[in-house]
Amino acid sequence: MIPRFSDHAANERTYLAWVRTAITVMAFGFLLERFDIFLAYASHAMGATMPKLHVRASEWLGLALLAFGALLVLLATLSFHRNRAAIDREGTELYRNAGMERALSGMLIAMAVFLVVYVAQQVVALG
Repeated sequence: MIPRFSDHAANERTYLAWVRTAITVMAFGFLLERFDIFLAYASHAMGATMPKLHVRASEWLGLALLAFGALLVLLATLSFHRNRAAIDREGTELYRNAGMERALSGMLIAMAVFLVVYVAQQVVALG
């Protein structure tokens, strides 16, 4: 029997949830990075020209999400190993503040707000 198996299993489940989240963020970043294909098709169908600045914005945001997903995997791995070592140590430890989670959530919220504003501008420009 593995000592503190349930704690280790919970730590691993949390790690895998972070990895799945990172994969989702990276997939969304790839989709957004290729959003210019959709914009080109939509503007061609409407007979409008597509501004180059807006295409660059989607590419940069998509690349930022790809990098953000990779950062998530790195931070999740570091947290997993730190928690694994803490579970194996005898004694109690105080819960560390959730600074990483807050920072990552803030970055995602900022990107979401940017994306909403960006898409709204595209809809206004095409419509």
